[in-house]
Amino acid sequence: MTRPSTKTLLEYLFITAGALIMSLGVAAFLVDARVVPGGVTGLSMAIHYLSGNTIPVGILMRVLNLPLFVWGIVELGRSFGFRTFWGFTVNAFFVDFLRGEIVPSIRLQDASAVHWLRQHDFFFLVLIGAIFLGVGLGIIFKFKGTTAGSDIVAAIARKRFRWKPGMTIIVTDFFVICVAGLAIHLRGLSPDMPVIVLMLYAFMLLIVSSQLIDVIIFGFDYAKSAYIISDRHDEIAGEIIHTLGRGATAIRGKGLYRGVERDIIFTVVSRREIYSLVDTVRRIDPDAFMIINRVHEVLGEGFMPRGEVDFGELKRRGERGRPGDGPGADADGTP
Repeated sequence: MTRPSTKTLLEYLFITAGALIMSLGVAAFLVDARVVPGGVTGLSMAIHYLSGNTIPVGILMRVLNLPLFVWGIVELGRSFGFRTFWGFTVNAFFVDFLRGEIVPSIRLQDASAVHWLRQHDFFFLVLIGAIFLGVGLGIIFKFKGTTAGSDIVAAIARKRFRWKPGMTIIVTDFFVICVAGLAIHLRGLSPDMPVIVLMLYAFMLLIVSSQLIDVIIFGFDYAKSAYIISDRHDEIAGEIIHTLGRGATAIRGKGLYRGVERDIIFTVVSRREIYSLVDTVRRIDPDAFMIINRVHEVLGEGFMPRGEVDFGELKRRGERGRPGDGPGADADGTP
């Protein structure tokens, strides 16, 4: 039996941390606010409301996710394996734990700050819940985990009906929010706020959390790529290599308007270097045409994967070294 690697153990640690952060948003901020996040979590909250708050949300999450998990394995094989089981299990456990279902003295939803926000600043309360939800899910997804639920439904729908996963999740979340709104209305759980307003808050929650998931997975702008079209491409390439310390790639192209063939320069630079690149190009050729794009991840010589630093390589190469030949290669190996 092979022992799990240190990397795998760290991934499970981060999945657990992400589940804790996500459950904090659900348990402390969203359940008692009656704002559902969609998916199995939202459906569990709806059943929790219909039961008169007698069935814990975490237990419902486990009960509803388990058949989906089995269905996913039957339909899709073991791609939804132990990471998925671990993700939704610890997430459900943390939701019940933080709401006092396991240790009655721990009830974060009754904290004075949360109670004050629920009474006086409902928008900020939902926003904080969305932030915890998005950050937690982003960490889980980044480290190859899932929380089952609508992810499995979307994957099966894609396999069977070729539906786009994003559209499937949107439809599923819309249905869950409507069901939760009906449950809240039937139980009379929102005397001070129309149910439709709670549903609108739920849709806002989905938008904010989905954006945060993308930020956690892909990050903010990590680097910039640039295409440079100029008659003085040799001079510009020389400045990029020798002054900026970056590599560049020449792509042979032909302008269809004048029929002139020239090299198009492609390079990747860090965020702080893009201004130097623009100034350099403008100084050499004010008429140069530049296309600048956002880059979320750069792999290869001169750039470390996001969040990783090869200190040994930095020490071996010293403060400065030979610029690489790739479009983003840097002398010191950092972006």
